[in-house]
Amino acid sequence: MTSPNDEPYAAIDLGSNSFHMIVAHYVEGRLQIIDRIKEMVRLASGLDDNNELSETSVHLALACLQRFGQRIKAIPQSNIRVVGTNTLRQARNGEFFLSLADAALGHPIEIIAGQEEARLIYQGVAHTSFDETNKRLVIDIGGGSTELIIGRGYDIFSMDSLYMGCVNMSKRFFDDGKIKSKRIGKTVLYARQELESLVAAYQKTGWDIALGSSGTISTIRDVVQSQGWCDSGITADALSKLVDELVSIGDSEAIEFAELSEHRKPVFASGVAVLFGIFEALGLKKINVSGGALREGLLYDLIGRTHNEDIRDKTIDDVSQRYGIDLDQAKRVKETAEEFFHQVNQDWQLNENEDLKILQWGALIHEIGLSIAHAQYHRHGDYLVTYSDLAGFSRQEQIKLAKLVRSHRRKFPLNEFNSIPDAARQSIIRLSILLRLAVLLHRSRFNSQLPEIRIKAGSHNIDLYFPAKWLFDHPLTLADLKIEQDFLEAANIKLTFQ
Repeated sequence: MTSPNDEPYAAIDLGSNSFHMIVAHYVEGRLQIIDRIKEMVRLASGLDDNNELSETSVHLALACLQRFGQRIKAIPQSNIRVVGTNTLRQARNGEFFLSLADAALGHPIEIIAGQEEARLIYQGVAHTSFDETNKRLVIDIGGGSTELIIGRGYDIFSMDSLYMGCVNMSKRFFDDGKIKSKRIGKTVLYARQELESLVAAYQKTGWDIALGSSGTISTIRDVVQSQGWCDSGITADALSKLVDELVSIGDSEAIEFAELSEHRKPVFASGVAVLFGIFEALGLKKINVSGGALREGLLYDLIGRTHNEDIRDKTIDDVSQRYGIDLDQAKRVKETAEEFFHQVNQDWQLNENEDLKILQWGALIHEIGLSIAHAQYHRHGDYLVTYSDLAGFSRQEQIKLAKLVRSHRRKFPLNEFNSIPDAARQSIIRLSILLRLAVLLHRSRFNSQLPEIRIKAGSHNIDLYFPAKWLFDHPLTLADLKIEQDFLEAANIKLTFQ
């Protein structure tokens, strides 16, 4: 990877327990950290029984994001990435919160799936403690979820995200702060039940060493070592002694370990119990602790995107191969869609980077649904893209991509775009029109080149200009364009051609 210009990069992780921000320069293949900020927001504790964020938790989060926003104000927008994890995946009023949060921070926030969170965590660990020899089990206990990954070097063999974290387990088993042996036991049992279906597969894959990452495990490491229960990492014996000590103390407020902050006290016992359950389920004797985590993974992923090493490109290639997509046809459609994009992007105010990427990816996999059936394959494709684990993609990006696939043929499904936030909806509708036209013009699937086609676009119209007599010599295309005129009326677009 070549060295970027000497510009700062920032990654922000809106976790269920803490919000983290890391600012760094990338020099000669290594990150130089220049600033770290962490605030214990405990967003997960603000979820009520209906999975809606409380007004108090929203205010706390927005205040934190305003402070973060001041720090990143001078950093180029393209050098910033912000992601939300489990709690924002769960929150029913998440879209409302995001509309406020984007404004408070001054930068859009992506929601990532659990698998993507696991991938980024592993990349953070791999880049900060590279080891191309040993197969590593990485464990990350967050506020709302726990991620488990096995990999070697930068390659991942298996990864999972489980709905158990120090905050939601605290709400479930330690809601009044009392620490009792029975409650610890219930938490451990819950963790083992969550892991039950994974244990055999993980043991079959195997690992040489185990590593923990992020705040919960780092704090446990600091506590057991300061107590003299182990010299390095976290041993099973030391963890057992910590459990006994917490039961002896009996109340979260009464914990007095110097290494434990006041903010972490309410969720410490639940985090310890979850880790104890993982130790028991996987038969672990010891784990070490890595300095890298999700935010470092975000930074390296972001740097890759800016220097033509975008994991999303590889993901689309993998999807194309997995579902047997006709690559020749996909590339023909992609090239024509790109050509149309460059002719209208200024008039339609399309983004040269983000919007073009979505259009390219949509063109490459628009026929993914054929792997299920030809009838309604655009609907099948929508489903596959929406619910697949696509490495590198946020939830918002997958929805945009899915709607391109859904709308590339037949009637124009304007209502389908309601799932896209207002700010991005018009752009995705316009991208879908470009993709539809590219697909239509390559319906014959011939390898022959299309003639030079000029395209002009206005707010509610799009005009195609073909060479003289070309449409007369291609009556099927002419017929398809006439049908498309009726379809695009649903999007309030008048299509003309000559």
